[in-house]
Amino acid sequence: MYFILSKVLVFVLFPLNWILVFLLIAIFTKRPKRKKRCFIAAIVLFIIFSSPLLLYLLAKNWDIDPQPLEKGKVYSAVIVLGGFSGEDKNGNGVFNSYSDRFIEGMRLRGQNKVSHILISSGNGNLQASSFREATWAEGVLKELSVPDSAILIEHESRNTFENAEFSKKLLQQKHLPPPYLLVTSAWHMRRAQYIFRKEGLEVIARPSGAVTGDKKLDIWSSLIPDAGVMAGWTFYLKEVVGLIVAHIK
Repeated sequence: MYFILSKVLVFVLFPLNWILVFLLIAIFTKRPKRKKRCFIAAIVLFIIFSSPLLLYLLAKNWDIDPQPLEKGKVYSAVIVLGGFSGEDKNGNGVFNSYSDRFIEGMRLRGQNKVSHILISSGNGNLQASSFREATWAEGVLKELSVPDSAILIEHESRNTFENAEFSKKLLQQKHLPPPYLLVTSAWHMRRAQYIFRKEGLEVIARPSGAVTGDKKLDIWSSLIPDAGVMAGWTFYLKEVVGLIVAHIK
């Protein structure tokens, strides 16, 4: 039930849907006062959720910075959360715009910061096919000459709660000691870190794909509305609600 509700939540939290609802009410209502209020609400929502400046400020205060690593220490594993790939029309795996998660995991291993790389991801679609992201990623890791002995695959999880639960079981089975490095997108790290720690896993945040990072804010360009910014708001709104749910659970 929670899995289905989490998928519905994405649709409900998409700001563009709110704007469309107010516009439709404004168009079809016969009450002048309601029409005016709905048009104003739609305009205000558009201004807020298309503002690069407001999204920047939100990300700056929400995103988790990379936590420092002990110099010379080789950690037992880096846990890379899925979402960095999907399947094409032929059922073959392809990287997407969140491939930085996979790259960060490989980078940490390439720097000899970890001995094992654990990919945690099954298929999070409501109508799931046979495609399993972690299984596909395993093949990519082997193509990149990562030895079998250094690869751990968890391909059953559908969400962050299951990522933490199934990763813990696998790491315990392999007798790999904590702490573990945790890699996911910066906007997702706050919730992921909380869930993993509640599961009893000692993790060190190594976020990827930060919205702000160390970039300086360009005030002038950030004042120009950008419809593409709305997608970013969807992610953050989902994370805020998801963190509240995680605290309740």
